[in-house]
Amino acid sequence: MGRRVGLGDLSALTEQNAAPTGKRTAFHPASLDAVNFLLADVRGALGPYLNVFLVTQQHWSQSEVGLITTIPGLLGIAVQTPIGGAIDETHAKRGVIVLALGVLAVAAVVIFALPRFWPVAVANTMMAIAGDVFGPTVAALTLGLFVRKQLARRMGRNSAFDHAGNVTIALLAGVVGYFFSQRAVFLLVPLVAVLTVFAVLSIPADAIDHDRARDLGGESESDKDGAPSGLGVLFAKRELAIFGLCVMLFHLANAALLPLVGQKLAAAWPKEATAMMSACIVAAQLVMLPIALVVGRTADSWGRKPLFLAGFAVLPIRAVLYTLSDNSAWLIGVQILDGVGAGIFGALTPLVISDIMRGTGRYNLAQGGIATVQGIGASLSGLVSGVVVDHFGYTATFLTLGAIAAVAVAVFAIGMPETANGDHRETAQDHSGEPEASGSANSAIRSMSSGLAPGGQKVPPGDYTNRTKH
Repeated sequence: MGRRVGLGDLSALTEQNAAPTGKRTAFHPASLDAVNFLLADVRGALGPYLNVFLVTQQHWSQSEVGLITTIPGLLGIAVQTPIGGAIDETHAKRGVIVLALGVLAVAAVVIFALPRFWPVAVANTMMAIAGDVFGPTVAALTLGLFVRKQLARRMGRNSAFDHAGNVTIALLAGVVGYFFSQRAVFLLVPLVAVLTVFAVLSIPADAIDHDRARDLGGESESDKDGAPSGLGVLFAKRELAIFGLCVMLFHLANAALLPLVGQKLAAAWPKEATAMMSACIVAAQLVMLPIALVVGRTADSWGRKPLFLAGFAVLPIRAVLYTLSDNSAWLIGVQILDGVGAGIFGALTPLVISDIMRGTGRYNLAQGGIATVQGIGASLSGLVSGVVVDHFGYTATFLTLGAIAAVAVAVFAIGMPETANGDHRETAQDHSGEPEASGSANSAIRSMSSGLAPGGQKVPPGDYTNRTKH
């Protein structure tokens, strides 16, 4: 009998044996947890706080804020799909994240030092381009570090740590904004960026299976003989086109809601504006965290579509509820519903894309394509909401965004097929609760999944990972 080890060691064991081309360096799953947590911190300090800062402290009009978010957003959108294609090709995925972190840190300092139109426009453009990198690159790292049957739970865990990071940065930003200034919040970015660099570099470069990271072929060496599909695969996949339309409509309706709520709260509570915004973010993120974990555990057994449909359906309800009261407690309470929709969306999106693009070798290109239409929706959301608020007020804007969200629900319900296939569901029904690994670990883990240790000894359900290294 040897020592007992934890669930985290199964991931390390799998990584050592998953690659078909030889033994890879073991990595600790906590490294990827830290990357997701800290990247959320870096991005969170630059999101809705910028809008509130420009409106309440720099006295920009709604149309100016809409312009400063739309133009850089559209420029950033133009490079999202090429970035995804480049991530497919490069083996320097860690370096890509480090470079983007540097750009983001510089942009945050520029906004802090020079909060005028053109400096903010340039900095916001650089932020948009750098922000395009993180989502697809982290998803690619996840595919390269974990075998397919582990993806649902791992993607859910990624999303959970991302939400935990958002809660942390929201609390920090609230404290900094209250005791110092809204402007000082942007200085959190370079500080957290340094920590993120260390987390990224703690993942060994040779622990990543770069064929699997682009979703090329299967898990075995014989499955990986084919070349990647042509670029036209983005247009040949009907499911991808429908999903992209739904994503665009979702973000067209959703992206402006939190900044609009933040502006209403800031108008009523000017000194507490940053703290109020942080309360909105924390309220939603605390819900997103468990939602992401539940989605990761149920996406294989329940299927992707029912979960996604529930996430889409929450959005129009939330938009309408915002119109019922201006009370700060009500607005923050309604914002909790964002945790349901966004929690499901964040955990399932990379998984659905992986389902659709399986075996094509163009996973990150598709990630970039979906990020492009998502960015179009989010950028237009800021412009549309700004114009409608200036001319018709907040209530009309919330109802307009709610109507767009209702269209997204209908399109998804009618046009989007289920993407989970049979082998996902078989894995989910395994009473052990853990997916099958690949490579030389297969036989041992198959034995343990049926309740037996490799030598035939009975192992209690859920406890087999304690024996994997003996």
